Amino acid sequence: MTSPVQAPARHFHEELAQLKQRLIDMSRDAERLVDLSIKSLLDRDRAIAEEVIAGDKLVNAMEVEIEQRAVSLIALQQPMARDLRFLIGAIRVSNDIERVGDHAVNIAQSAVRLVDYGGRLTPGPEIQDMASRARSMLGNAIDAFIRGDGALGREVCKADDAVDALHDSIFRSLLTYMMESARSITPSLELLLVSRNLERVADLATNISEDAVYLAEGKQIKHHFED
Repeated sequence: MTSPVQAPARHFHEELAQLKQRLIDMSRDAERLVDLSIKSLLDRDRAIAEEVIAGDKLVNAMEVEIEQRAVSLIALQQPMARDLRFLIGAIRVSNDIERVGDHAVNIAQSAVRLVDYGGRLTPGPEIQDMASRARSMLGNAIDAFIRGDGALGREVCKADDAVDALHDSIFRSLLTYMMESARSITPSLELLLVSRNLERVADLATNISEDAVYLAEGKQIKHHFED
């Protein structure tokens, strides 16, 4: 027979497990939107781009749900130490994931404008590489936060340098195209926006990873704070 003390504790951990699963679900939806936005760009597919734009509403709704769940658990259960850090972190992480969805929408909107513009300038392999790296960072960041894996969180933070370097390289390449041909300016600017949005996805994955480190180690590494 369950004692009166054990019942609330069990209920709290069940609610915590459900919250973790909703974070995972939300992240997977956001990752899917990023994947689809890049596919719409590469395939010049307006229908896929519109699917991304419509799909962002679900990610937005999940952010609200997760925040409400976390706030309710904090208010009703008054958790301490690691559980409290996780709940506060979950609110921040859900906001970061919601912003990932926004960046996927931005990429999809660039894809639509490129379809309308026409022209022959196509995304180079660096944009595909950048998208793959940013997508991988996001998945690993969520894993690190859910598991409280500080080592994985630090690895994700380090991976951001490679994405930044790719963004710089893409900027230089597109600048060259624009200087060589005025007709390339419009599509080049759209591709530069795509690169910038992918860089921001990687930055948001870094934010989540920093929260994972704080959850695991109790150390604040944002802005090199621990230095």
